[in-house]
Amino acid sequence: MANYQALYTNLRQLKLDRFAEHLGYLLDHQDEAPKSLSDALFELTTAELKYREQKKINLRIKLARFPYEKTLADFDFSYQPGINQGTIEDLGSLRFTQENQNILFIGTSGVGKTHLATAIGIEGCKQGISTQFIRCSDLINKLQTAQVQGRSEEVLRRYARFQILII
Repeated sequence: MANYQALYTNLRQLKLDRFAEHLGYLLDHQDEAPKSLSDALFELTTAELKYREQKKINLRIKLARFPYEKTLADFDFSYQPGINQGTIEDLGSLRFTQENQNILFIGTSGVGKTHLATAIGIEGCKQGISTQFIRCSDLINKLQTAQVQGRSEEVLRRYARFQILII
């Protein structure tokens, strides 16, 4: 245990924060449930990798600029019985992105269009797909401003680079 603090410091300097966080627990429970060195390292590196992946997902969700975080599991299909749950779940699989298809939700206010679009976008973020959310009025304003400034092409290219663009 003499090297524990040095090891902990090294892990922090290497930015292996979850590894360092779980190390103490693993050592404390080594007597109860002994693990081989390779099993212990596997457990620690797996925790680190899961943490990093979640951090990437959270950053993609933040950068996508969703109005709120909602998932398909949060959607109450009983509130909108006219919406085909199977179709929405298929859209949630993001198969449409591989087939380069577009989705268009049409309906009156308050029926769940933004919720469903956001949920599909969040699923895209979870799967590593570049995603952006922008309100139609904001997009029009940005495009009008860009046109006046002679930057329309640049702004259009910016939005065209996203695999999922939710307007």
